[in-house]
Amino acid sequence: MLEPLATEDDRTIVDADFLKSNPPAGQPLPEGHASGPERFINRELSWLAFNWRVMSEAENPSVPLLERVRFLSISGSNLDEFYSVRVAGLRGMVREGVGSSSADGLSPGEQLRLINVDARALMLRQQECLEVLDGLMRAEGIEILGPRQLKGPDLKVMEKHFFEQVFPILSPLAIDPAHPFPFIANGGFAMALKLRRNADETGLEALLPVPAQVPRFVRLPDGAEGQARLLPLEALLEVFLNRLFPGYSMLGHCAFRVLRDSDLEVEEEAEDLVREFETALKRRRRGEVIRLTMTADAPKDLRKLIIGALGVVEDEVIEVPGLIGVSDLAELCRLPRPDLLWPPFTPRVPERVQDFEGDIFAAIRQKDMLLHHPYESFGIVVGFLQQAARDPDVLAIKQTLYRTSRDSPIVAALCEAAEDGKSVTALIELKARFDEAANIRQSRRLERAGAQVVYGFIDWKTHAKISTVVRREAGELVTYTHFGTGNYHPGTANIYTDLSLFTCDKPLGRDATKVFNYVTGYVKPETLENLAISPHMIKPRILEGLAGEIEHARAGRPAQVWIKVNAITEPDVIDALYAASQAGVRIDMVVRGICGLRAGVAGLSENIRVKSIIGRFLEHSRIVCFGNGHGLPSKKARVYISSADWMERNLNRRIEALVEITNPTVHAQIIDQVMAANLADQAQSWVAQPDGSYRRHGAEPGAPLFSCHRFFMENPSLSGRGRAGAKDVIRLVHSQD
Repeated sequence: MLEPLATEDDRTIVDADFLKSNPPAGQPLPEGHASGPERFINRELSWLAFNWRVMSEAENPSVPLLERVRFLSISGSNLDEFYSVRVAGLRGMVREGVGSSSADGLSPGEQLRLINVDARALMLRQQECLEVLDGLMRAEGIEILGPRQLKGPDLKVMEKHFFEQVFPILSPLAIDPAHPFPFIANGGFAMALKLRRNADETGLEALLPVPAQVPRFVRLPDGAEGQARLLPLEALLEVFLNRLFPGYSMLGHCAFRVLRDSDLEVEEEAEDLVREFETALKRRRRGEVIRLTMTADAPKDLRKLIIGALGVVEDEVIEVPGLIGVSDLAELCRLPRPDLLWPPFTPRVPERVQDFEGDIFAAIRQKDMLLHHPYESFGIVVGFLQQAARDPDVLAIKQTLYRTSRDSPIVAALCEAAEDGKSVTALIELKARFDEAANIRQSRRLERAGAQVVYGFIDWKTHAKISTVVRREAGELVTYTHFGTGNYHPGTANIYTDLSLFTCDKPLGRDATKVFNYVTGYVKPETLENLAISPHMIKPRILEGLAGEIEHARAGRPAQVWIKVNAITEPDVIDALYAASQAGVRIDMVVRGICGLRAGVAGLSENIRVKSIIGRFLEHSRIVCFGNGHGLPSKKARVYISSADWMERNLNRRIEALVEITNPTVHAQIIDQVMAANLADQAQSWVAQPDGSYRRHGAEPGAPLFSCHRFFMENPSLSGRGRAGAKDVIRLVHSQD
């Protein structure tokens, strides 16, 4: 383990404006650690640090109240997924005796012990935060009631609701030698009951699974002063337990929730990949229990019964002194209280598309267009494919689909095109975790419409976001291409910040076609003119770019790199960044989540700064800018956008795409607008410290703070502004509250 680092005085102001400020002096690591595994930060602990930042937004008084509740809910659902996948994987390694260490030198067992301490502290903090939010909601007329608060008319209303909406789908289950403890599916929530029969005082233990098909919170009639009043479902069940077990007295009860191993294992040589995944999804429901969450006051005998029946050990049991399953709090955000939510925001339709009366192909022909979602409407991406589907001059459409919505308008457009006789190829990634079932449904739908559906490589996920439309124009075939940093998912596009590049550039069109041929025919392209793809080319291109900056630094030229990714863990890339820092290259990074790199360490990374932006929108775009012998921002910089984070899986085990931006207007938009605003952000920024902790930007009380999210909401993207060019970049200012 690392020894404690020398830390700054807590009163020192941390400056998150990387655009104007210089890196602080580097802090020393203990001797020898700069070259050992301690130079990396553990991936799992870094992810937990990210979720702490998410949870902190629930404590942020500048965030609207119900949005604070939403952040609390997100921190809960994030943690659930973390346990179901990452912790499950580590437990499997321990179970199988796998002793290999992570890049930072920790064994699976050591990681689990550290995770256990940190995650338990986080869950306790969630409950403390909920208690505060509950008081604030009450002050705003939103009350979450307990079972003993139901009286008179409320009881009658809830009785009617119970028998009409809940009772028909309940299945009380006795537990005895003839009725063994039932299977509880992943995410299953249940009440355990200890009862006594009044007639002869015979004891009975029973289980009452809480149906997932019913909302977690039941809305009661508004209070006398218009309060919105809600009752948790488990409280409703507690009130009417006597109706489920007539003739019995309640001696004790508790609630518990089960999380199981949700990682999928698929036979590599499966003849029918779709059928294999359908089977694997069923197995997921029956995975090993990874975490058991239980009410803190559970009767000892019920507690022992549940633990024994589920086969868990004590370190897998977490007692919660409050609401189990804080992820369900998201339901409260649907209350009709717009005054307690973010002000509404409607994504812009680019001026250039409007200039051409909605003809997206004409807008692209004028020049390349880069949209910044969710500030610019994702409807343009959907419209691109809908227009293609209905255009008689369009001959073929090729599309990657990693994550899609249940009623995907993109899939509908592809189906329409196929039914119209166009050649449609859809590459659907069946291995998109937690979206496998949705993707299987969409593949069946596309096949029925006549599209050619392919599933890519068995060993590698296809994560690249590419769409091509081939159109006949004046006797020639023109390829229109869309490259994205995010998924073709209209739902997430409303909250994820991503980039969409539309182009009819011929080299990029040829490159995209070669990539599709690769994932459908498995023939690796010999050459690509612009595009780089992983697992073959992106990592070498990154390393090449960093090596170039090192040469510029050694030659006395300006050497600078800007990076924006969601996560960075790839050891070779991190070591290359360290080498660049030691050579004098200045590196500023925006890393939303996992960061395995130690920033600001003397002799190792004193020229590297890392910040994380957590706010109204989820940062998701991936960008890298190399100064190319010039300071940043610069017209001479080499600028790339990508679908890939800088992780082992993305660079070494996935099909990803990295596109160099050559159009001057798009280039200026990314470097002078998108990246500059992210680096200048103060309002939502957390700055990474050498020990792996994060600190908010510090400022004097009442001082105005620059928010990149607000800037983008108020200012249109450069390339979408009609005839605007590189010279028309908007200054980084916005209105103040």
